[in-house]
Amino acid sequence: MNLNKADLQREVQYKTSRSGGKGGQNVNKVSTKVELLFAVNESALFNDEQKVMLNEKLQSRFNKDGLVQVICDEERSQFLNKEMALERLIALLKQALHKPKVRKPTKISKAANAARLDSKKKLSAKKAGRQRGFDD
Repeated sequence: MNLNKADLQREVQYKTSRSGGKGGQNVNKVSTKVELLFAVNESALFNDEQKVMLNEKLQSRFNKDGLVQVICDEERSQFLNKEMALERLIALLKQALHKPKVRKPTKISKAANAARLDSKKKLSAKKAGRQRGFDD
């Protein structure tokens, strides 16, 4: 799944607020903390099957309104925080849409099984041979 950043940006909402942390007096004046909100069910980027998958896998990330919430307040700039939040959302969505490869069970070949049993017999005979030495 290849997510286009520009398309995704049209479907997200941002809320900003003042953030703590580094920045001196800048922290008290500028709203740098970014809260990104994304409505999975209203998105035109995903089909119904993908939406079901996203709803299942991102259930812990939903807020009370049913929106995926990503918060970023690491940078001093609101723009950088918006970019980071969007990158995190893309990573979340890609991870949720990833389908692991189905494992095909394989059968051990007759030759491999015979070799395993043969080595077990040899080891067993070796150990039995050690035991006989103590009977004398």
